[in-house]
Amino acid sequence: MSARNRELLALVPASLLVAAGFAAIFIQESRQLSDVSLTYGAVFLGVCVATHLVVRFRLPYADPYLLPLAAVLACFGLVVIYRLDPEKAIRQAGWFAFGLVLFTLTIVFLKDFRVLERYRYTIAAAGLALLLLPRVPGIGQQVNGAYLGVGIGPFASQPAEFGKLAIVIFLAAYLRDNRQLLVQGARRFAGVTIPPLKHFGPLLVVFFAAMFLLFIIQDLGSSLMYFGGFLALLYVATNRFSFVVVGLVLFSVGAYGMYQIRSHIQDRVEIWLDPFKPDLVEHQGYQIAQSLFAQADGGLFGTGFGQALLSVGGTPLLPAADTDLIYSVIVNELGLAGACGLLLVYLLFAERGMKTAMIAPDSFSKLLAAGLTSVFALQVFVIVGGVTKVIPLTGVTLPFVSYGGSSIVANFVLLALLLLVSDRARRPAHLR
Repeated sequence: MSARNRELLALVPASLLVAAGFAAIFIQESRQLSDVSLTYGAVFLGVCVATHLVVRFRLPYADPYLLPLAAVLACFGLVVIYRLDPEKAIRQAGWFAFGLVLFTLTIVFLKDFRVLERYRYTIAAAGLALLLLPRVPGIGQQVNGAYLGVGIGPFASQPAEFGKLAIVIFLAAYLRDNRQLLVQGARRFAGVTIPPLKHFGPLLVVFFAAMFLLFIIQDLGSSLMYFGGFLALLYVATNRFSFVVVGLVLFSVGAYGMYQIRSHIQDRVEIWLDPFKPDLVEHQGYQIAQSLFAQADGGLFGTGFGQALLSVGGTPLLPAADTDLIYSVIVNELGLAGACGLLLVYLLFAERGMKTAMIAPDSFSKLLAAGLTSVFALQVFVIVGGVTKVIPLTGVTLPFVSYGGSSIVANFVLLALLLLVSDRARRPAHLR
């Protein structure tokens, strides 16, 4: 079976999940099975097949599993959000369709993704501007102490979702040209490889940029995601783990310094350390405490789809259930088994992305695929780690699953870039 036929066949389970999920919702709400669930499944399959046809004709050699894995994640999100708020699910479906439009436009018009390498500094400047937009007076929005959103009239977005793509493209292009300079002339000190100081600049620049973001937007998770993606790219480019160690030490020192001067970060860490503390649990620690209770209530196989107790008398028990804490809802209703299934899909997506990086024929392609995959995987770690109390809770979204137009649109562009790299990497040598 050809790669494209495997891709087409793999889209069917995602559509069946949509139909089954909506059927479970309708049974729970009205105690009867409606054929509308089959209609939703058919529409979802039709949209996915249309997207598949674009990939089939434009990227015939692309990885056959990335698109189906993204479809499975998206169907998870649409069904769970509909169960929480049907109106938001309709808006999310609109953003899903718009994301597929941008996905298609990226594939159609970006015929050779390597052209991005020429505009590295322009792209970097645009990425930094996007990251700083939430602090612009009049349009910036503060949520739970962090500056991540931008609002203009009725429209709101998180520009950091697109900023991460710009930063990865810049770093991939920069390290492609300068990776040898970081390795040549490196010296060993106390068992750690130190690059020449004049070439150590990029690491310091990105370190201070991460600290600046931590200071400006006051969100530890986003800073960790960007700096972690840079360290992953640095390791792929130089094959020196010591550079990663130095980077982690620098980030830890900087984060501790920011902790000392930013009260919001102190509050986040205090809540993380003891969310059930009497002085915190009723106010600041309410979110993470309820998240942990919801996950514990799910047990091994969950309470059943649509059975989670999310509000009492109109008062929400689980705040931000459709965004930050959607993973907790999934664990509550589908149990540890369902949560592991969801994380396995993310793991498979990351594996396919890294395989694309491994087989890519040139350095820029390798670094771009590795960077995009690393940032994607780190975003999953940051939000899942936050709601499970592994790390302090932050405001990033669960890719393709959480409610939010910026997130799903940006991740479809990320998917398109990965498929573009994959298509070129898997082509016969004489067709590249």
